[in-house]
Amino acid sequence: MNNTIYLDHAATSPVAPEVIEVMTKAMAEDSGNASSIHTVGRRARKALDEARASLAKKINAKTTEIIFTSGGTEADNNAIFGTAYARQHEGKHIITTQIEHHAVLHACEKLQREGFEVTFLPVDETGRIATTDIEKALREDTILVTIMFGNNEVGTIQPIAEIGELLKNHPATFHTDAVQAFGLHQIDVEALNIDLLSVSAHKINGPKGIGFLYAKTGVKLANLMYGGSQEKKRRAGTENVPAAVAFAKAAELAAEKAQTRTNQYNAFKMILLEEFQQAGIDFKVNGHQKDVLAHVFNVTFKGTNVESFLINLDMAGVLVSSGSACTAGSIDPSHVLVAMFGENSPELRSSIRFSFGLGLTNELVREAGKRTAEIVKRLTQKI
Repeated sequence: MNNTIYLDHAATSPVAPEVIEVMTKAMAEDSGNASSIHTVGRRARKALDEARASLAKKINAKTTEIIFTSGGTEADNNAIFGTAYARQHEGKHIITTQIEHHAVLHACEKLQREGFEVTFLPVDETGRIATTDIEKALREDTILVTIMFGNNEVGTIQPIAEIGELLKNHPATFHTDAVQAFGLHQIDVEALNIDLLSVSAHKINGPKGIGFLYAKTGVKLANLMYGGSQEKKRRAGTENVPAAVAFAKAAELAAEKAQTRTNQYNAFKMILLEEFQQAGIDFKVNGHQKDVLAHVFNVTFKGTNVESFLINLDMAGVLVSSGSACTAGSIDPSHVLVAMFGENSPELRSSIRFSFGLGLTNELVREAGKRTAEIVKRLTQKI
């Protein structure tokens, strides 16, 4: 269908043409193993080092603090299991929230089964955590606090600076999953007192299969993968040089266009709101009004059923999701919305996530709004 409008960029984003160009060039020219000492290997190493340095600058980190991974999930797993196993002799208490990505939640649940104690903190109706709740939950044996930067389903941004400030006086390692925020939101790991930070390339118009974990110098982290001495012995496996080069290019483009894109995405939200209001349909926007990622827009349409809604939208060429792509095909209600509104709330069965990115225009978004409103009207007609 050539009249489709892709509004699911928080699930994955199309690869930018400039990124494809540098990636294919690296595939052709930097084909060596970056761990080899011959000329071709050294050329690959140089490309890898330059990509690492470029990415480190984007979050005000040292080049040596960037560990390339296969994506956000591996970065989250490395941060959580790596910290837990490296510091378990100091304590076995971990603090997280009920609205984390499953890469964090399921990792924490596995640690629980291994004898660690995990506190899953609640959020308010906007999806935001209270710093005072973290303060109350902190104990002497707390070794890790892992709280996402911005939520992938409703877009709410957490008070990361306040949490970082609070943890300055506590020995716990502070990890944040910044997969949705990186590239749109300015992040300074030094200023925010972040110890570990996870990022993925495919959310910012880079290739799938590569991400990084920022690990502050001196932070204790056990290895999860064993093999060669790549990534300064922190993550074994032959380095994916073309993907790293492409990742750096995607991050560079994102940084250049961050403010323009933020303004554009906020305009898209206003266009959708206008269309929904003009159509006279019953809807409610979820998430924090002010502290929210510009590209994520979660809306409850009263009286709709999310499964039939998504099918109808797909048939109409409007490609969205009901929340996390990692639970696609599952009819279980979103754990994020459950945490925000409670187990039996109507929002669980009637909420859709629109997310914006490359290739969208005001006209396309307006058309998507019109098609969505028509479907809502049809699905909520009284028979």
